[in-house]
Amino acid sequence: MGLFSPFSLKGITLRNRIAVPPMCQYSAVDGVSNEWHRVHYNSLARGGAGLVIVEATAVSPEGRITPACLGIWNDAQAEKLGQIAREIKASGAVPGIQIGHAGRKASANKPWEGDDHIPAGETAAWETLSPSAVAFGANLPRLPKAMTLDDIKRVREDFVRAAQRARDAGFEWLELHFAHGYLAQSFFSVHANQRTDEYGGNAVGRSRFLRETFDAVREVWPENLPLTARFGVLEFDGRDEETLQEAITLTKQWRENGLDLLSVSMGFSTPDANIPWGTAFLAPIAERVRREANIPVTSAWGIDAPAIANETIEKGQLDLVMVGRAHLKNPHWSYQAALALHKTEPSWVLPAPYAHWLERYRVSGD
Repeated sequence: MGLFSPFSLKGITLRNRIAVPPMCQYSAVDGVSNEWHRVHYNSLARGGAGLVIVEATAVSPEGRITPACLGIWNDAQAEKLGQIAREIKASGAVPGIQIGHAGRKASANKPWEGDDHIPAGETAAWETLSPSAVAFGANLPRLPKAMTLDDIKRVREDFVRAAQRARDAGFEWLELHFAHGYLAQSFFSVHANQRTDEYGGNAVGRSRFLRETFDAVREVWPENLPLTARFGVLEFDGRDEETLQEAITLTKQWRENGLDLLSVSMGFSTPDANIPWGTAFLAPIAERVRREANIPVTSAWGIDAPAIANETIEKGQLDLVMVGRAHLKNPHWSYQAALALHKTEPSWVLPAPYAHWLERYRVSGD
């Protein structure tokens, strides 16, 4: 088993174990995708990856990170996204989508325009939500509204409707964004959740929103298609073992209720985290989650080199590798990885028209 072995999950088989993770483009208007998104995702799919996951797509207007983020809260947005899903599939990859709610990190400027909260009172700004009225801090200082029980119910239903639209648009892989300091992660995090009701307190209470939202989406997502989540299992805040144990316990519950794969990531719930950046530094953590929760896993962060990506698969640390920024530099990263790993027939990762010309060039030198 290696990077270029097929991977099957539910009724879906990926042509290899390379996935393009969600990477926000901040290029939408009113949540609607456009020609930029079509070209971007189609090029990634043509490049040979087995799975291409469309960027974080908001379940409601308030759930966007920035005003330029994608949405799937109405049919017009879903129709445009459906075209992208069809084009990804036509290029040989499985079309996936990540849905989420940005919580207290919402109502922000684009990264290249400040990456900070839009000042309250400006036309483009909106009220942010969080389990508790606790600001993230640093460049995102706005105090969010503490969600009422009605707010919680409404957002859970927003996730369900978004999942239904993603299903009907033709996506074959759904990822719930439960990481990176956004709304779901904020419920799980001791840094953001100070509630004293059934949605706060101990790990059971702090996990409740995530469990209920997952269960509600599971009811409407097809049984034959993968339902996955990206989840921050560590905060790098000095209580890592406790957080990891809580995360594994929650993952076991998800697994029993139908979660098919976990994308292991970080919490990003505090700007003060001391993250030990390095090559594939989350792979050993993902392997532990894989073993203890008995669930397939993937991860990103520092897995851009073909040899490293292949090693995480061969060692059984990951079932898939998420290769992000390297695909932005080179959409044909998968093909180049096959060459680097000395595959005798690497051209199979490309569409037939490309493979034909590359093979002809290799043989005749024309």
